[in-house]
Amino acid sequence: MEWQTEEFGSSHEGMAGAVLADGSEPKPVYLDIGSSSHMHQTSQWWAYDGRQGRQRADHMRSSCSCGWRGARHYPIDWDQANGGRAYDLDTPGPYEDWKEHIGEVESRSVPLPTQLVDLLERLDEQLSDLADQAPLAALKAVAALERTTGRVGREAAHAAEADEASWETIGQALGLTAKDARARLTRYSLRH
Repeated sequence: MEWQTEEFGSSHEGMAGAVLADGSEPKPVYLDIGSSSHMHQTSQWWAYDGRQGRQRADHMRSSCSCGWRGARHYPIDWDQANGGRAYDLDTPGPYEDWKEHIGEVESRSVPLPTQLVDLLERLDEQLSDLADQAPLAALKAVAALERTTGRVGREAAHAAEADEASWETIGQALGLTAKDARARLTRYSLRH
């Protein structure tokens, strides 16, 4: 995938995906990127250039790993794409559509209290400064923070599981897929 957010991780990785002439989305293609037995798989628009037996895409659209697809289709200028490295070309339309999707995911997730957002931003700044000025003190502070987040994460995970909400509901609140929400809660509840 091309686009990522730190907050939502692999639940919402985005890319400009291919759209065929009939409006359908082609199956992923496998690319031989070397002499190893590993074949790289992709659904990015540039891989559907009609060469080497692959289908040729007429349009691209925004795609997200959560399954969301952008409604707008953007024509592909294969003359321009074939003049250089197609995978290096900008895809501003699909990217902006994906950013709107991420904004929608964010708006459906549980908001953090403003004071906590401010505190986290100040903590980030102070720890970054400390890492520059006194790296060992920064490491000690990070260890203390890990103990705190481990304890609080475990307590919050157990409380969330006790609420017996569906994984879809928990996922939406965290801005994650149901599968990733379950993995996160499991990871937090198993922390010592």
